[in-house]
Amino acid sequence: MSELSFADPSERADLGAFVARAVRLDPQAVVRLKGREGGLIDAWVATPFDVLATRTARGSIEPKDMTVFGNELLAGLAVVQGDQIDPGPSRDMQWRSALPPTQHWQIVDKLPARLVSDLADKGLAVARENVGPQGTPPASLLDQPVLTVKGDGLEVKVPLRCLFALSGMGFLAEGDEDSIRVTATDSWMRLDARYGAVVRRRHALLPLLV
Repeated sequence: MSELSFADPSERADLGAFVARAVRLDPQAVVRLKGREGGLIDAWVATPFDVLATRTARGSIEPKDMTVFGNELLAGLAVVQGDQIDPGPSRDMQWRSALPPTQHWQIVDKLPARLVSDLADKGLAVARENVGPQGTPPASLLDQPVLTVKGDGLEVKVPLRCLFALSGMGFLAEGDEDSIRVTATDSWMRLDARYGAVVRRRHALLPLLV
């Protein structure tokens, strides 16, 4: 039987808020839960912006790596008030995104959270004026770099879709005076805010030749 337990009630509440935001963005969202050393659980969701979002909670999960429907996990978090809950049936086949590496990340720079929030708001205004036939902004707009960050020998171009994911997941608090930490590997970028992080490949994967 699957079991999810928390080191503290506040950790449970934080994970619940993360899952609630993911389900609000996509009612069919799935959540991947990965336990790691030190009594930590990494929760991952694939946002509608083609950007991964993640938050870490203190606790444990059995099995150590499983995917569940967000709405089922949210129901378990809301109904069962103890320290241990059933996260729901395994839905591992529903997870289709590669996860980034856990090592070799370099700190590129730190950005004022207020600046990032302002850019996200301006981008949202532009997106509303350029909605495509499917009711969503064109990919060319979402892929447009809005920030170029340099440091530690790396140059990272942050596309608008990453800021939309930060904002959509509620990671940017209004009036936030904190910093957004930008880290990267050769292939991935990550933006860490107060309430969670978003992660995306820096370069598109080349199609396989058939």
